[in-house]
Amino acid sequence: MSTDYQQARVALGARLRELRFTCPGGRLTGQQLAQRLGWRGSKVSKLENGKQTATPEDLKAWADATEQPGVYAELAARLAGFESHIRSWRRALANGFKPLHEGLSAEIDRTSQMWIWEESVIPGLLQTPEYARHVVQRYSELLGGANDIEAAVRSRAQRQEWLYRPRRKLHVLMWEAALRSLICPPSVLVAQLDRLTGMIGMDTVELGVIPFTASVKIVPANGFWVLDDRLVVAEDWHAEMWLDDADNVALYSKVWRTLRESAVYGADAHNVINATRRALNPR
Repeated sequence: MSTDYQQARVALGARLRELRFTCPGGRLTGQQLAQRLGWRGSKVSKLENGKQTATPEDLKAWADATEQPGVYAELAARLAGFESHIRSWRRALANGFKPLHEGLSAEIDRTSQMWIWEESVIPGLLQTPEYARHVVQRYSELLGGANDIEAAVRSRAQRQEWLYRPRRKLHVLMWEAALRSLICPPSVLVAQLDRLTGMIGMDTVELGVIPFTASVKIVPANGFWVLDDRLVVAEDWHAEMWLDDADNVALYSKVWRTLRESAVYGADAHNVINATRRALNPR
């Protein structure tokens, strides 16, 4: 968890403790507040000490139980402020894939250039619908809570219209592992690789591949997107992180440039992709 995120969570916890201390009816102990809320005492302690992230429902209940319902708007704004940077997959997917895709699509729409690094999967902007369907299905099975898979696939396909707009440029780097990961049946991956070879040479796409045999200066891990040097979107198993501070954007941009030094392009990238394809379908 990022330092900024944790600091914000601790600050919110301190504010919750202050509300408990200043209850108009008299200062409440943690146990007294827990009884009013019908919670275990440990939950009050975890929220106040920044060990657990409150939900909007938790904050509303806290404001009411401490007899200060008017502060809920402030608490909700605090939560939205720091959760906008780290978005829990489980929470987000409780509302399905659609809101997740719409949020990222809105950011992409206002972007002129993107720099993408993926170590184990074909980037969404280059996916075929069938490949995307399998990727989304795997995440749904792992995290639960979302069953609008077809809507997510359509959203990814619509997002790809960005590639055909004027004054757009996509810079993609992939590790060879992304070409070989059988997240889908071999026939689907073959079609996906065919699409990649067709995109080499597009005016709006610069596609680089880091072969397994290449010497690398840093570990090829942790996929991320850099949007217009203003925003980084990085994914982990538990959450999607949106980082907009200058230091982090500069760091991820440096990582991308360092990885690029090991990549091959044009005919060489075409050869790596075709070798992978032949291994899947040697005929």
